[in-house]
Amino acid sequence: MDVTRRQILASLAALGVALPLRAGAATADALTFGAPQPYSFDALVARMQALAAEAYVPEVPRAGDVLERIDYDQHQRIEYLRQNTLDFDGGKAPIRFFHLGRYFKLPVGIHVVDGETARQVTYDPGLFRIPSDNPAKELPDDIGFAGFRVLEPDGDRDWLSFLGAAYFRTSGELDQFGLSARALAIDVAMPTPEEFPRFTDFYLAPSDIGGRIKIACAMNSPRITGVLEMDCTKDGPIVMEIRSRYFARDAIERVGIAPLTSMFWYSETDRERRIDWRPEIHDSDGLAIWTGEGERLWRPLNNPETVMTSTFSGKAPQGFGLLQRDREFDHYQDDGVFYERRASVWIEPKGEWGDGAVQLVEIPTDDEIHDNIAAYWLAAKPVAKGDALAYDYRLTWARDAPHPVAAGKVVATRMGRGGITGQPRPPGVTRFVVDFDGGAIAALDAGTLGVDTIVAASRGTVSLAHCYRLKVGTVWRATFDLKVDGREPVELRLFLKKGDIALTETWAYQFLPLAPEEPA
Repeated sequence: MDVTRRQILASLAALGVALPLRAGAATADALTFGAPQPYSFDALVARMQALAAEAYVPEVPRAGDVLERIDYDQHQRIEYLRQNTLDFDGGKAPIRFFHLGRYFKLPVGIHVVDGETARQVTYDPGLFRIPSDNPAKELPDDIGFAGFRVLEPDGDRDWLSFLGAAYFRTSGELDQFGLSARALAIDVAMPTPEEFPRFTDFYLAPSDIGGRIKIACAMNSPRITGVLEMDCTKDGPIVMEIRSRYFARDAIERVGIAPLTSMFWYSETDRERRIDWRPEIHDSDGLAIWTGEGERLWRPLNNPETVMTSTFSGKAPQGFGLLQRDREFDHYQDDGVFYERRASVWIEPKGEWGDGAVQLVEIPTDDEIHDNIAAYWLAAKPVAKGDALAYDYRLTWARDAPHPVAAGKVVATRMGRGGITGQPRPPGVTRFVVDFDGGAIAALDAGTLGVDTIVAASRGTVSLAHCYRLKVGTVWRATFDLKVDGREPVELRLFLKKGDIALTETWAYQFLPLAPEEPA
């Protein structure tokens, strides 16, 4: 099916909660299950590897014309009944199921693991409250589930959701859904259409590490199959210990590992591009990278006029993620979706990932309903037909990245007219203002001497580089002007140092010059 990221995520909203298999799972009386089948992670991996050796068979939705009529509004009217909740692992992780609809036409198998066997949950329309005039009433009685969500033990709030393709997302430490993660990103921002693998089956088991739940996801796609297993804990931050195994049916030019998908419309950085009354609108405001060499990078996000792909090459990073650093309600003024509560999501590779690059893709958007940001790891070696890929990593959804920057971190990026106040402003010159706070930089008082502003630009002329501590708080501000001709992007880097010691992380920004007729 040809769907967009937002279509895949469109139907995630409030539903309804908890209840009693063995080995940690109990069921409501209305739930029924298939016969026990042998199960292990290794056996599931072997099955998906064997599937990769077979030709891909396109999946055709059953009753597709009826499902097409279950749009967002009709989907929201279908309620999973609270009394039919799967009370998993003694109440640690109550589970409810999503119904199929326009954006989720292919059913998934949901299996509960009991030791070395698993039983599939049987779909029954009676598990849902379906209004009499809803098209879902016309569907076959065995049409299947679209996905599921995991709730708090009290059954009143969900914190983990699987719905559509191979996407998943959590409410994070601050209990507000925002950006998404997925198994793989295939051919993002390529001349050919992006391929969206989908999870076909889920296997739910008690956690091996004392967490809430362990979930193994079987994945299929025209050019690749695989398994992604996550062991999830929720104690403040939500932490997923992930094992992924993939098998290529065919060569794939761009395979993004551990991909994140987010939304960035605008921030305080690019005021001239705003068309909405709210000061800022974004799920994430920057990409953070802790390189394999130890450098900490902060790349503020852009909403470009054309698709832009930025590549940060080297050996595997110690971590990377899309973060929401701005936590002030006043900076968003939206008490409906609370952008200041959106999770920061951090990826820590385990084992040897080899050489490659963190890649950032920014896609133009004119509204907050479109996910237009993707970030992932791209191995240096292209994926060939028959390749087997294995990547383990930790995925953390939290207020802040789990490993604080010891040096000062970027807390704001602003742009305006260049030149000197009170004098005629030179045309084509932009002033950049970057604020750093925390760590080593915050410890310096205003009278500290020898703090240098190190700026580099891929083109253009840099002038008036300067830094100082603000008179309020502990922020150090770096400013510089850039004179540049033409509209080609400019790669900028800036950090503060004293002697040979870096006092801040590196601000790495892609400047997109305005057209000459636009105000600078």
